[in-house]
Amino acid sequence: MTKQILLNAFNMNCVGHINHGLWTHPNDRSADYNTLSYWTEQAKLLERGLFDGLFIADIIGVYDIYGGGIDVTAREAVQLPVNEPTVLVSAMAAVTRHLGFGVTVNVHNEAPYTFARRLSTLDHLTGGRIGWNIVTGYLDSAHRGQGSGALPAHDRRYDYADEYMDVLYKLWEGSWDDAAARRDRAGRVFADPARIRSVSHRGEFFDVSGYHLSEPSPQRTPVLYQAGASGRGRAFAGRHAECVFISARDRPSAREAVRAIRAEVVAAGRRPDDVKIFVGLAVIPGRTKAEAEEKRAEYLRFASPEAGLAHFSASTGIDFASYGLDDPIVYGRGNAIQSANAAAARRGLTKRDLLAELGLGGRYAVLTGDAVTVADELQAWVEEGEVDGFNLSRIVVPDSFADFVDLVIPELQDRGLYKTAYAEGSLRRKLFAEGDRLPDWHAAHAFRFRGAA
Repeated sequence: MTKQILLNAFNMNCVGHINHGLWTHPNDRSADYNTLSYWTEQAKLLERGLFDGLFIADIIGVYDIYGGGIDVTAREAVQLPVNEPTVLVSAMAAVTRHLGFGVTVNVHNEAPYTFARRLSTLDHLTGGRIGWNIVTGYLDSAHRGQGSGALPAHDRRYDYADEYMDVLYKLWEGSWDDAAARRDRAGRVFADPARIRSVSHRGEFFDVSGYHLSEPSPQRTPVLYQAGASGRGRAFAGRHAECVFISARDRPSAREAVRAIRAEVVAAGRRPDDVKIFVGLAVIPGRTKAEAEEKRAEYLRFASPEAGLAHFSASTGIDFASYGLDDPIVYGRGNAIQSANAAAARRGLTKRDLLAELGLGGRYAVLTGDAVTVADELQAWVEEGEVDGFNLSRIVVPDSFADFVDLVIPELQDRGLYKTAYAEGSLRRKLFAEGDRLPDWHAAHAFRFRGAA
């Protein structure tokens, strides 16, 4: 294998993220999520391990499907409380030089005009290290809370997102020429008005006319992440995404998903390698296999499978509290995360099966072993699953990331599978070893500034 593995730490501005109940472990610091030091220390640890990025998940709304309320969600802190992710970035950027930041923001949260400024500001302040995970949402509680009625149908959410992206591309790529900001003190011209133009967009969802409020940032458009695995989600990724996050419990499933996504990328007129694909994993490394297994057993004593089931209820839109342990479960297409529903339906999982799986890892595989065993598994996922890298979820903070940095990273480096130093440049340049900006064959190219206004 010649390509090097890409790594993101996977976290969220909350207590319980993927592996639920572990906030009760005596070593876990996730309850400190609402302090700056929690995030700045984590950023410094990840940069010490040469991680490519910190991928920060987010939701708007609450998990209120299981049992018809938030009882388990609140007691076990299942992504509740949850704070806003983008405000964390500047503090972490100030204590690092290379670590990238992928922030999740739902397209229904904010008008594209102001959101474009927010991400441009972060791209400036980080020196071109910002990425955006584009999500369309799947929680009806989010739309009720925002006063926007019921959750729109699944594919309509992507229709909205496609147009949202067009507006953003016009603002990020088409409003300011690269030479517009002159900073000419003697001539008293900070910005050349002839090189700044108002953008206009009239569509089904948006009617926008105005100038982008920020001068061009290092990347202009942030690195674009996306995680939709439905047919409509893959089509969206084919047109827009540069990094795609998938869920797969085994390597054949990962390979199938990877090939389907790359086919959509090619169908959109792009190169298959224009997208980097990350699979979610949890890793429990030890100095020996026995130590790793002991650690896993200890973690399971603190885990809450029912909290994991409450999370999965929201993902699928199915109230599993209403089923007996061995009752057949009616999985349908639903209006939540369709790929989660489909995967559980294919396997015919009962409530008992789900509780056994959701103690650790959630919908992601869990790798347990010494550094050699874990490195063997990661290498196999890349070679057989055809992924480019991994989103590593936390189990206990900071131990999960610290153990990986101290034990697994050196083994990967010894095999030539992982970098020994950061490359210079923006997040996009680091990931693709090309330019800071989107390539000419990306959909955004059609909206680029051409010539003086």
